[in-house]
Formats: sequence, structure tokens, C-alpha cells
Amino acid sequence: MAPNTIEERCLEPTEGDFEKLIAPQAAPRKFQIVYRNILTFGYGHIAALYGLYLAVTQAMWSTIFFNFTLFVLANIGVTAGAHRLWTHRAYKAKMPLQIILMFMNTLAFQNTAMDWVRDHRMHHRYSDTDADPHNATRGFFYSHVGWLLVKKHEEVKKRGKFIDMSDIYANPVLIFQRKYAIPFIGSVCFLLPTLVPVFCWGESLKVAWHMCLLRYIMNLNSTFLVNSAAHLWGNKPYDQSIKPVQNKIVSFIACGEGFHNYHHVYPWDYRTAELGNNGLNLTTLFIDFFAKIGWAYDLKTVPQEAIESRAKKTGDGTDLWGKIKGV
Repeated sequence: MAPNTIEERCLEPTEGDFEKLIAPQAAPRKFQIVYRNILTFGYGHIAALYGLYLAVTQAMWSTIFFNFTLFVLANIGVTAGAHRLWTHRAYKAKMPLQIILMFMNTLAFQNTAMDWVRDHRMHHRYSDTDADPHNATRGFFYSHVGWLLVKKHEEVKKRGKFIDMSDIYANPVLIFQRKYAIPFIGSVCFLLPTLVPVFCWGESLKVAWHMCLLRYIMNLNSTFLVNSAAHLWGNKPYDQSIKPVQNKIVSFIACGEGFHNYHHVYPWDYRTAELGNNGLNLTTLFIDFFAKIGWAYDLKTVPQEAIESRAKKTGDGTDLWGKIKGV
């Protein structure tokens, strides 16, 4: 319940009342398992493995191509939508593009975009500490999926109120997604991708369902890799004092999100990477296309001189591709 009087509001804790968390940080904690999530994630991954078997033994090529297309669209719904547009406001989008991105984001079903944005703003504000929802200091498994299998850390709960979400709560597109989350996400992410192959080209229901789950689980893990692998394995050309790294494999899988050392230094850059690596940055190409037709605008970037200056001061001596400079 919100405080009603001036006195009550004055008694509300502020961020300054809490101990400052300095990354990397992970205090001892007791994990409280969320068994429902273990069951759903367990079933999803087992069904996805069966879907992979069906993909190489029974699935029609039309079904494989259809699900690969949905995989790419869902990935971009996360990267161009929930991440670069709504979390970081790295560019602006007109209403038609926001609606398209909301549908693509719904295909990925990583909770609602509102939930995703809140968690990701927490991640950047308190990166690699106990107030980071997927604190990579706790290792690969925890930052990849383990954080979703246990209850939130108390630091995440108590500091979450300091995250400004006013722009998101006022967004009519995201309000719609959240208001109709269960029927809308259920239909867009699972029901329609299963029924289209069945009714449009005669795929069996068994194959269509398990291919749908294979695509969905692959989407989840492509995003999870940014939280885990891109905080653990790679080079640090822009700031060697932080955990996020440049990881080309993650960039390929996650449509350009693996240039993570750069992104944590310059989170407002719509490219999430230094200019010149669009070959692995499908999301940037997507945004650039819509910028050309006027649906994306006010694209934020960092001047090249500033990037080079920062790299010289705090980088590890490698370039954005991991090569030692001057060699």
C-alpha cells in the first residue's frame, strides 16, 4: 500500500539507506526453490529435445523453416523491442513498429515486456551483485537459468522500487500485452505456431507441438546466454574492470547481443556494439531498415573518438573482435 501522508512518505527508505553493492558481489544465501518453475522448465527442455529428434526424423521442411523464421522474429522481439527500445530507450519507434515488436516479443514469451524491462534495468543498475536478478558472480548455471528456479534475492526485492518504470507503465502497447497476457501470449507463442503447420500443410499435431517447444526453448536459451556466457567468457576491449565480455558466439545466436562489454559501457547505443560488426548484429540491421522508412528514429550512438579514448584508458588491449591491437 502506498504511503498517504507526508510523514509516511518521509519514513519510506531511500536507496541511500542501503549498503552500496560493489561488483562482483555475491553474499552467502539460502536458496528457496520454486518447484513449479522446475517442472515447467524441465518439461519444456525435455519436450524440446524430443522436438529436435522429430526435426531430423519426421518434421516437414515447411515446419522447420516456419519455426526457424519464428525463432528469428522472436529473438528480435526481445533484442530490438524489450531490450534496445523499451529498456534502454536507445531509439524511438512509431506506433506501428511498437505493435510489430510487441507481437514479436510475445512470440518469445519471456514474461511480459514490462517484467523483462524491470529485471533488465535492475541488471544494469546493480550488475553482478545480489541486486542483479541474474547475478553472474554466482556462476554460469545461476545466471543462465538458475535464477528463475529460485525465489528472488531479498536485495532484488527491496531495491526494485527504485527503478523508474513510469515510461513503461504509460505505454499503451505494453499495457495491452500485460492486460491480456494469458490468452494473448498463449495464442501467439504456443497455439498459433502449433496450429498453422497442422492446418496449412498437414503436419502432425505431435510434430507441430514439439517443434513449437523446440523453437521456444531455443529462444529462451539464446537470451539466457547473454546473461551467462557474455558475462563470463570473452575479451574486454572497453572496460576490463567489469564482468561483461565480448562473445562472438553469443552475438551470432542472439542477433548481435554478445558484444556485451561494449553494451555495459554504453547501454544507450542502439547498436549495442561498436560500428563495423553488423555481420553478427541482425538487430541493428532490423532497426536500420525501419529507420530508413521512418518508423524508427532518434537512434543514439557513441562518437568513435569517445569509444577509442575509453578503450585506451580502461580496455584490455584487444579490439571488438578479440584480437590484440597492433598485432
